[in-house]
Amino acid sequence: MRMLAKVTCVYGDASSSRAVASALRPDNFQAPKGIQVQTKQRGKRVVTNVEMDGKTETLLATLDDLLSCTSTAESVL
Repeated sequence: MRMLAKVTCVYGDASSSRAVASALRPDNFQAPKGIQVQTKQRGKRVVTNVEMDGKTETLLATLDDLLSCTSTAESVL
């Protein structure tokens, strides 16, 4: 089954959103086969799109990992 998820986080300023997006970018290159993760900074927003074929559990685990990494990046700010 093809699944799509979009996660949007909004920050107080573009500098903060840029920092978080930069911290998340390395994950884009390490996604397992069949999973596409793309993170972009748009002004004060960080938008991550996840697209994959597979099980719902895999999508949920991927989103959990993304949100954990986001939380870590935010704590460093």
